[in-house]
Amino acid sequence: MNEIRNKYNLITILGPTASGKTTLATHFCHSTDGEIISADSRQVYRKMDLGTGKDIAEYQIKGKHIPYHLIDIAEPGYKYNVYEFQKHFVEAFNSIHSRNKIPVLCGGSGLYIEAVIKGYELISVPENIELRNDLEKKSFDELASILKTYRPLHNQTDTCNLKRLLRAIEIEEYMSRKKTDYSNFPIIDNIIFGVRFPRQQERLRITDRLKSRLKEGLIDEVKGLLDSGVAVTDMLYYGLEYKWVTLYLIDQVDYNTMFEKLNTAIHQFAKRQMTWFRKMERTGLTIHWIDGNLPLNTKLEIMVDTIRK
Repeated sequence: MNEIRNKYNLITILGPTASGKTTLATHFCHSTDGEIISADSRQVYRKMDLGTGKDIAEYQIKGKHIPYHLIDIAEPGYKYNVYEFQKHFVEAFNSIHSRNKIPVLCGGSGLYIEAVIKGYELISVPENIELRNDLEKKSFDELASILKTYRPLHNQTDTCNLKRLLRAIEIEEYMSRKKTDYSNFPIIDNIIFGVRFPRQQERLRITDRLKSRLKEGLIDEVKGLLDSGVAVTDMLYYGLEYKWVTLYLIDQVDYNTMFEKLNTAIHQFAKRQMTWFRKMERTGLTIHWIDGNLPLNTKLEIMVDTIRK
């Protein structure tokens, strides 16, 4: 363990959905006395288990509990964001190191992973109702001119519609009045591993897993959330399983349509994940890819050998 800690202060294990990254991460933690920091944008929500693939049982290995962080920390219906994730990551990261453990970042949300590995300077900008009331009295051209007083309009998407333009001015006004201190953000010395299967095999794994989760009670899970008062609009916001099962439960689609649309959506999601990971590589991050078909012990040996190099 000390050998790992002396070289890296964070181990990252990423991969598309259904790649087996959680299994690899928990077993790595079991053998190195590590702790998991989840990098999944939906596993933060309580009572959203099957649809987010928490697989909590995998955090028990040979009678030993593998500690995890950033899972079940928000109520369903809440809009968790990458800024909050970055803040919570730092808290978990520092806590794990204070106990001389190894933090292992594990997940498939590329934005969340990059936000902490690269230390993006993010800030949560609240709505300024008074400012908005004043701005809404002005014409679109006047608003564009106001935004230009803060900065050149290199990003034309800020002026593509009124809503984005108002938000851009709101952010710039906030930033002009508040200085953000990122001096406490840890310097990350990180090594990244990725798990993936050949494309066709990945597709089969995704479909098989969806069938299993439906049998395990995915529909009941979504129904329970709706019955508890989580709004339909919030369920649709969470996407994928929660969107399509909700549409089925409110009679917008039949079961077969729900399954087919959801299955396709998850395949598309996995493709977007891989696109993001390739972008990470193009921008200078090295991902050590491991064949998902290899035996678990071989995967662990590859990780340890790579870390020792």
